[in-house]
Amino acid sequence: KTKVYLNHLKIGVKNLQGWHQPTYLVCLTIGKLREVYRVPCLTWSGKRTRIPHDVSINMRTKSDEKPHVSKECDVSFNQTVHLKTHMQTHTGEKLFSCKECDRRFSRISNLQRHMKIHTGEKPFMCKECDKHFNQPFCLKRHTRTHTGEKPFSCKECDKNFISLSHLKSHIRTHTGERPFFCKECDRRFSRISSLQRHMQIHTGEKPFMCKECDKHFNQPFFHLKTHMQTHTGEKLFSCKECDRRFRYMSHLKEHIQTHTGEKPFMCKECDRRFSRMSYLKVHIRTHTGEKPFMCKECDKSFGQKSHLKKHMRTHTGEKLFSCKECDRKFSRMSYLKEHIRSHTGEKPFMCTECDKSFSQISNLQRHMRTHTGEKPFMCKECDSSFGQKSSLKTHIRTHTGEKPFMCKECDKHFIQPSHLKRHMRAHTGEKLFSCKECDKSFNQKCNLKSHMRIHTGEKPFMCEQCDSSFGQKSSLKTHMTAHTGEKPFWWLIPYKTNCIFKYIIPLTINNPKAVFSE
Repeated sequence: KTKVYLNHLKIGVKNLQGWHQPTYLVCLTIGKLREVYRVPCLTWSGKRTRIPHDVSINMRTKSDEKPHVSKECDVSFNQTVHLKTHMQTHTGEKLFSCKECDRRFSRISNLQRHMKIHTGEKPFMCKECDKHFNQPFCLKRHTRTHTGEKPFSCKECDKNFISLSHLKSHIRTHTGERPFFCKECDRRFSRISSLQRHMQIHTGEKPFMCKECDKHFNQPFFHLKTHMQTHTGEKLFSCKECDRRFRYMSHLKEHIQTHTGEKPFMCKECDRRFSRMSYLKVHIRTHTGEKPFMCKECDKSFGQKSHLKKHMRTHTGEKLFSCKECDRKFSRMSYLKEHIRSHTGEKPFMCTECDKSFSQISNLQRHMRTHTGEKPFMCKECDSSFGQKSSLKTHIRTHTGEKPFMCKECDKHFIQPSHLKRHMRAHTGEKLFSCKECDKSFNQKCNLKSHMRIHTGEKPFMCEQCDSSFGQKSSLKTHMTAHTGEKPFWWLIPYKTNCIFKYIIPLTINNPKAVFSE
């Protein structure tokens, strides 16, 4: 018989009724039975405990006595077993390994908890929402999300937390303590979970797979679970002010600040304020020019990780977001939202100058330059300025001579696709633009506009010499020769011919070749 508490013993085989009866324990190390007795603890009346060692432990817990001190970091404990477990954080010793994935743990309880990830066992169910958990403390912590209970409060700032671990992690934001460091790159972390997450950057380990699309993730409870919501469309977190729902708690917290207007983080360079420290950090890069996220495919760099992720889809061709109306797929949710407006006809962005509406804010911004006259895109060759970047690109081709758009019918090349499109109508005979007054049709909109002036009598081209007006710019040019005395044309009319000419091409004096079209 022994009356000494043995940490490595596990209850097994027999457990006789009554506190005065012995309890048989099986030793995991030597596989033999050990017998211990239980008696009521003298300090905590009615609690059954082992004696004499357990009574002294309970009394220490009551008095907050912690005689066992770590030589590495001076943290103290009230039990030797807790000190031993703690020392493994310094030595890195992990005795218990998982047979499924070879991960190792310093405690058998951690191994048992980990095994439930592989078995999928979740025996503990929430009565409020039917969620299942693999640990009772996980259920207890989750239940507080329904009750709103936050029993752990910070003495520094009076914030309250659902769990003690959350409070401990929070306290380190006040102390600046980062006890967990990476042996690969010496980065330090305030949470062990953050270190474990970081280590997977070095190992490349992604053990958790999505069953819907075979993507792999390095975290089951955050990355995989969050990713699954892209398939289910589930948004668990709702705002009490406006009922908007979000996939992430962090996104909900950000959104709530749009109601409160709180922006505690200020940029020292330009005094702009931000609701989150992460936003401030990203903003500071606009001053420093830092772009730490680089694409391995094309060496482009980005100031934000999210921008790199979006860019990577241009290489992979991945299009996660699909339209339910026409099955088109898009690489970004913002592109899908814009596309959906082509089905709904929604144009939420309105010009305050002329009440025109647009489906995209970028189109509105472009349109506003027609009112302001702003031309921010300048050509380095000739100092011409443009309101749109695309217009500048097209203009630059007039300097480079580049004509990337080719007609497959006659091999002619054009500077921009609209010119090619217009040219193609000469081959197809297509005349899209018809006059409502006389049913004539034209292959170009500008030709229809010129024709319409015959019906309206509009003459927008005015001679500065005599105030004569003309419906066509070419007519004004011809008229101007009457003032200048210039005679640039020979009108060649064939003598004694039965040919009927549709038109006669005017010829300059420098190039007197008669060309007729039948």
